[in-house]
Amino acid sequence: MFQLQSIMKRFTFIMILLFLGISTQAQDKKWTLKECVQHALENNISIKQSELDLQVTDADKLSATGNFLPTLNAGASVSENTGLSFNPITNNAQTTTFLSATGNINVGYTLFDGLRNVRQLQRAKLSKLSAAYRLDKMKDDIALFVANAYLTVLNNKANLESAKSQNLVTIEQIERTNALVDAGTLPRGDLLEIEATNASELQNIATLENAVTISRISLAQLLLVEDYQTFDIVDEGYDIVLNEIAEKPVSEIIASAEENRSEVKIAEKSVELAEKDLQIAKGAFYPTLSAFFGYNTRYTDATSFIQIPDPDNPFSTQPIGVVQETGQVVVGEFPNTVAREVGAAPFSDQIYLNDGISYGLQLNIPILNGFSVRSNVMRSKVNVERTRYQLEQAKLDLESNVYQAYVDAKGSLKAYEAAVKALESQELAYQYAKDRYDVGLTNAFDFSQSKVRYDNATIALNQAKYDYIFKLKVLELYFGVEPTDLKF
Repeated sequence: MFQLQSIMKRFTFIMILLFLGISTQAQDKKWTLKECVQHALENNISIKQSELDLQVTDADKLSATGNFLPTLNAGASVSENTGLSFNPITNNAQTTTFLSATGNINVGYTLFDGLRNVRQLQRAKLSKLSAAYRLDKMKDDIALFVANAYLTVLNNKANLESAKSQNLVTIEQIERTNALVDAGTLPRGDLLEIEATNASELQNIATLENAVTISRISLAQLLLVEDYQTFDIVDEGYDIVLNEIAEKPVSEIIASAEENRSEVKIAEKSVELAEKDLQIAKGAFYPTLSAFFGYNTRYTDATSFIQIPDPDNPFSTQPIGVVQETGQVVVGEFPNTVAREVGAAPFSDQIYLNDGISYGLQLNIPILNGFSVRSNVMRSKVNVERTRYQLEQAKLDLESNVYQAYVDAKGSLKAYEAAVKALESQELAYQYAKDRYDVGLTNAFDFSQSKVRYDNATIALNQAKYDYIFKLKVLELYFGVEPTDLKF
């Protein structure tokens, strides 16, 4: 018994440690940029809406396919009549109360409608392709939004780290200056100058911490991550990497963009849709030929009257003529009938006996409909021309955007290289000023100014670095790289 309790305690202890370890691991999870992009593509609301638009095109295609099938409809009605009504079986007027029921089945099929059903199906297929391209474009846009937000967090973190590192140097200088002031080597004004620099740096650190928090929360909200308080990203491994796309000629990147990007494909499908709408509108000029078949039957519980021989006087004698020679009257016997009320026939008998069918062809020739068909054709022609202009504009815009992205990438690389050189120069100048300050050859104000220039150069380098990385991602997307395959 004691051993069992001991085993249970150990098991419980191990489970608690595992739970705590899992919880800590969940809280310590840091997201990579690829994970952020993948998560956004799977959960972003705008992408989900575009996916719903794609599903709607499936319904349009199903409806267009249904135009090739015959229509089949069935109907039934039951009514009770009181007073003077026409018997639905005998069509005689009678004053009574009776129940009646009718049923029918109708089949129709369009044989020819100016090929509009064919055009509608073709249009539905084009609309599905257009919706798929719009979904791809939305994914590219969201990937860029996420990349930009992610790199903003990285930039803010790098600036914060740099500011904290520089502040540690300032604190060391405060301690060193304080000792020299107490020894009478330096004036107290130098200490006050460095303390003012420290206060300014602490204020800047607080501002940068706030910027990191805000940018991190903004990224979490973009990803629809609910626990944005503990949300964090991987802030290592994002350095400038060699990118063969940036070395390609701009003409090759533009050609690849026109082949792979969705902007031009969407515009091309818009032209094809407009041309298909024009064909559908012209189809209304043609006659419509359809076939139909109908079956109907009826039932009633109303009584009816029939004529039967009179059992008491089955025959009656009536004169029918006179013999001319003799003047003798010629008589004849005729059946003597009386009316008798009879009940309704059984339901199954009436359904069989009272049925009927109809079938035939129906031709509808449009002659004059208030110029509605002609006006629709005119609107469709104008829309075709409009979409063609939009296609030309889309190609021009894409070429301009790719060229701009190419120039931006080249320019941001030069800005990054210049920032590296500027930081190297400012670092040497700062180290030189620090060495001179340590031996009392310069005052605290000149030293602090050199330090500020060095800090600004560090921030400028961080900004140039992540700006260049982002411009490369834009160029990769234009070249046709999938959002989840962006290189870092």
